[in-house]
Amino acid sequence: MRRSKLEAALAHGVLILMVMIVLYPVLAVVQTALTPSQTLSTSITPVPGEWTLDNFRFLLTEEEGLFLRQMFNSLVVAGATTLVGVILSCTAAYAFSRFRFPGRDAGMATFLITQMFPGVVMAIPLYILLDNLGLLNSLTGLVLVYSTTAVPFCVWMLKGYFDTIPVAIEEAAIMDGASQWTIFTKIVLPLAKPAIAVTALFSFMTAWNEFILAATFLSDEKMFTVPVVLQRFVGDHSTEWGYFAAGAIIVSIPVMLLFFKLQTYLVSGLTAGAVKG
Repeated sequence: MRRSKLEAALAHGVLILMVMIVLYPVLAVVQTALTPSQTLSTSITPVPGEWTLDNFRFLLTEEEGLFLRQMFNSLVVAGATTLVGVILSCTAAYAFSRFRFPGRDAGMATFLITQMFPGVVMAIPLYILLDNLGLLNSLTGLVLVYSTTAVPFCVWMLKGYFDTIPVAIEEAAIMDGASQWTIFTKIVLPLAKPAIAVTALFSFMTAWNEFILAATFLSDEKMFTVPVVLQRFVGDHSTEWGYFAAGAIIVSIPVMLLFFKLQTYLVSGLTAGAVKG
């Protein structure tokens, strides 16, 4: 009994230590955001000596609400990318999972190959394409670029999950007179909600956090997304750490809300389809 209590106390102690290690950088960012000065604190304890909301107030009220507009740009781009990626990927992944057709394996391999190249490698050809289409410095062009990376990832994730759904369910629906579209929309998609939620979350986060392509294709401040805005606080000779930290906290709020909203689907969506057999 004493040994089991000692092991439990030791395990809890290790877990508490790990939580403190993980939370310390987050608390340091909060401390910087609440500190009046624009310099990094040298204090070990992540508790600001003087509290103020001036950094948040500056971002939300100065320059006629420009930061809020840039936040809206990021929401539009990330939301549209997620919507396009999930809609196209659901139909494509279902086709790859259920149908046998020429080029099926080559198509999946091609999707995988596209994920091997980082976005910076494709920046120049994508820039030329957007320039020829007249989509530079526009949110539409950015959504199209992000969708090219979101679709292959979503197809691979959803195909693995569709493979785990028993075909017998669909065969029974066919015997009852259901069409292929009815089976897909009324049976398969509801069963695949965990996988769809996870792929949508990762697509949203990728588009929300992407910086290099957004900084390359956007030149007007009113069209900037928040990663580009945060980078502007880091200058060659000085860095406005207070504004940077406050902006980082504000930017993280939508992703945190999505995690809390979709947390019931995360475990099942990530594990189902990972192992088949």
